Amino acid sequence: MKFGIFSDVHANLEALSAVLAAYESEEIDHFLCAGDVVGYGANPNECVNVVRNLTESVVVGNHDAAVAGLMDYSYYYDAARKVLDAHKNALTPDNMQWLKALPYSRLFEEYDFTLCHGSPVDQEEFDYIFLPEQAYALLPYYESLSHVTFIGHSHLCRVFELSKTAVNEIANKTFSLAPDKKYIISVGSVGQPRDYDNRASYTIYDHATSTFYFKRVEYDIETAASKIFKLGLERNFGNRLFIGV
Repeated sequence: MKFGIFSDVHANLEALSAVLAAYESEEIDHFLCAGDVVGYGANPNECVNVVRNLTESVVVGNHDAAVAGLMDYSYYYDAARKVLDAHKNALTPDNMQWLKALPYSRLFEEYDFTLCHGSPVDQEEFDYIFLPEQAYALLPYYESLSHVTFIGHSHLCRVFELSKTAVNEIANKTFSLAPDKKYIISVGSVGQPRDYDNRASYTIYDHATSTFYFKRVEYDIETAASKIFKLGLERNFGNRLFIGV
């Protein structure tokens, strides 16, 4: 079974379209989305429609939860709140209901992996895992973790290999998973990468060979950013797309 796993689309239709076009040559059996289909970008409805038609294996991200009224986002900074308010008003009733119904996690027992947006512990808190010390905090929960936990949220490509007492960070773009370890894999962001690589991020997990692949693809950043500018949203949400932060 070959899985295409992506996250943090953030209403960037151009990036999502480029990722799906890149996936066409990969012979993917099943797609998974680790949340945040909306937020920041210019095309919330269009991106929700694409993801809804692509797969049922989607979990809620913090921006999805905010737009769907599942969490308080009054503490977000003004520009982020403005986009969330705009997306709340823009979504069709059907797409809003879809967001509200998304689970915080999905367990794929047959393949021994879990999909969630942030940390698999206290999932409604959307805690980040992109530093080794954050991965170390999971060690007390080692026995309850799946062999692999796929996450998003940080917009960074990160891999932490866990044993019962230690954490090892893996920098390889392609690597094999050991059967006697556990893994936290942050799959990066389709629509708003933050690792100074402005290409959209997507990943592949080949369960049959226990091999994981990080992939990147260029997309039409100028169009995606121009849409944000024309809507009068925070200009930095468009500007940052060019430099990948």
